[in-house]
Parts: sequence; C-alpha cells; structure tokens
Amino acid sequence: MDTNNLDDKDKLILNEIQSNFPITPYPFEELSRRLGIDSEEIFGRITKLKERGVIRRIGASFSSKKLLFHSTLCAAKVPQDKLEEFVSIVNSYPGVTHNYEREHEYNVWFTFIAKDSTTIDRAIEEIKAKTGINEIINLPSLKTFKIKVDFEVQ
Repeated sequence: MDTNNLDDKDKLILNEIQSNFPITPYPFEELSRRLGIDSEEIFGRITKLKERGVIRRIGASFSSKKLLFHSTLCAAKVPQDKLEEFVSIVNSYPGVTHNYEREHEYNVWFTFIAKDSTTIDRAIEEIKAKTGINEIINLPSLKTFKIKVDFEVQ
C-alpha cells in the first residue's frame, strides 16, 4: 500500500477499522467517539478510500472450521495458453476464496471451502473435466495455524 497518498486521519481510520469496525446501529458515530473525527468525515473518507481501491471491502471474517466447513488448498499445472480459461472456471465456484498464479511447476494455487470434503472432491473433478487440466493436487488442511494480520499504516 502506498501510504504516501494517505494523510494522518486516513491512516488513523484504516488502523481502527481493520479489526475494530463497530457492530452497532450507528458505527460511524462510534468511530467518531473513538477517533475524535466527525462521523460524516469518517464516512466520506472511507468512501473515498474504497473508490481508490485502498479498501477492498468491509465485511465479516468468520471461522469456517467453527461453522463445520471443510477447506483445502489446491495446486494445478496449467499451460500458459489455458491459464485464463482455467482461472475463470475455478473462480466460478462459490467456495473458491483465493486464487493465485505462482512462478512454479504448479503455477495456479487456490483455496476451496465447502460444507464437506465430498463437495470439494466433486468440484475438483468437475474442474478437471471442464478444463482438461488433470494435474490438480488437493491438499486438505490438517491443522490450522491462523495469525491475525493488521497492517499498521501510521
């Protein structure tokens, strides 16, 4: 993130809302009390930061494991000429949460979350059939090592 284009108020707001966005009927008033900035100004600044792409989204992060979902990491060998089509098909599945191109023999990595492992297995087989890419490794999580990441922008 290029913090050179952010003033101190933007940085203060970003630091606060990363993990502490208030879940109240009037969240901008609560932020105003916490930060000492007018609530309308906070709303306007957040809107502008969203428009500029500094903020991608504001929403909840939930624990898929506590909701009894299953997750996996997949790696695929995709020829360059099939990359765009492969990624488009993978991204069409609602359980795909991340999709990355890597400089590696297995050059596309994606995470998949679903109600059960059978759903994931079935989707991977569908992706293989639709794309003709048969080298997809399914690496289900065995143990979760979650870290909390906030980016100090001030």
